[in-house]
Amino acid sequence: MSDTRRILLDFDGDRRDAHSYEQAGGYQSLRTALGMEAGDVVSLVDTSGLRGRGGAGFPTGRKASFLPKGRTPAYLCVNADESEPGTFKDREIMLRNPHALIEGILIMSYAMSATSAFIYIRGEYRTEFEVLKRALEEAHSRGYVGRNVLGSGYDATIVLHRGAGAYICGEETALLTSLEGERGQPRSKPPFPAVAGLYAAPTLVNNVETLASIPYIVEMGGEAYAAIGTERSKGTRVFSLSGNVKRPGNYELPLTSTLRDLIEGKGGGAPDGRTIKAIIPGGSSTPLLMPDQLDTGIDYESIAAAGSMAGSGAVVVIDDRTCMVQLALRVAQFYRHESCGKCTPCREGTKWGVDIIQRIEEGTAGQHDLDLLLNVCDRILGKCLCPLGDAMAMPVASYVTHFRDEFQRHIDEGGCPFVAQSPISSLYHDTSGVPA
Repeated sequence: MSDTRRILLDFDGDRRDAHSYEQAGGYQSLRTALGMEAGDVVSLVDTSGLRGRGGAGFPTGRKASFLPKGRTPAYLCVNADESEPGTFKDREIMLRNPHALIEGILIMSYAMSATSAFIYIRGEYRTEFEVLKRALEEAHSRGYVGRNVLGSGYDATIVLHRGAGAYICGEETALLTSLEGERGQPRSKPPFPAVAGLYAAPTLVNNVETLASIPYIVEMGGEAYAAIGTERSKGTRVFSLSGNVKRPGNYELPLTSTLRDLIEGKGGGAPDGRTIKAIIPGGSSTPLLMPDQLDTGIDYESIAAAGSMAGSGAVVVIDDRTCMVQLALRVAQFYRHESCGKCTPCREGTKWGVDIIQRIEEGTAGQHDLDLLLNVCDRILGKCLCPLGDAMAMPVASYVTHFRDEFQRHIDEGGCPFVAQSPISSLYHDTSGVPA
């Protein structure tokens, strides 16, 4: 395929049914992979340079190579619990291109000698669940799933499992614990899932977009895929663009592009003549970037060098009407609400964060509260069992760092000076402390 738009190539329409997917060449990559040695498939993915699209950005082929050789059973788990605020790319892949995900699961399962795969899908994704359910039934009836796949002698089972709306289950070990029927809470690492994951067996956990990329990599070849993108960030990536932008939506771009290409080129820039105030580059858990950083590349290394993280690929544009204290409060409330409470820094730190920002927003905070807020963030960062606590502390600290004058105005003026103009102000005066 010469077009660099791959996963979203067909998004002007749908390929929900197997026939349409097959007509476009679907499941040919599965046939190709089944004719290869399993280890060669892993090598092909490693050569492609594909990195996990769920947030961590770890090389997919290398991750698969960590699984112990010859140990059975082994499991593939698909993280479809897309809950990071601002992120909605996986749901569209599942909704419109479900067979690409299924084919990617089958190829990767074969590569790691796993006969059972699990799709852990966010509970609120009811329509996507139904679409995937029908797609799996079609794939089974055509011989792609089940015993003796395409006469190869390889058996494959895919189980579709609905979560119950817990953000924490997007963390890979909490997802595995939930799949086992226990309360979804993170586990201590090591051991890592590659060694002892689901049911204490070797387990590979991959994101939806990551696995949906696999058929195209097999079709193109690893070297051809690696030729797209930068030296260390290969291929294309789907970005969920939202916030104060004219044309929000999902856009797939080669990783040689910039934030300006995405926000102004695809999204049309800020609406109604507004100016961009800040940019969230990778979901609500990532630190802010500023308008003068619009020419930053969207690859993993460029965003990290600019002071943030590529994260889940959710880019949220913030215009000049937004009160940053209100935004900080909204973000902090979300993570406090979603904390599983297992470790003290997250359980207590997220509560303290919300309480302090609430006081600042309401005008009852003292001068010391600003430094106290940064101190709380520092006491959370790197000290939790999983990244959820960091997901609150990193963005909140960046809001204070970049917009300390706004926080100071709240203290000096005894309340929010932006209530009338902020597009999110109506969300913030609920005394329950739970996001509306």
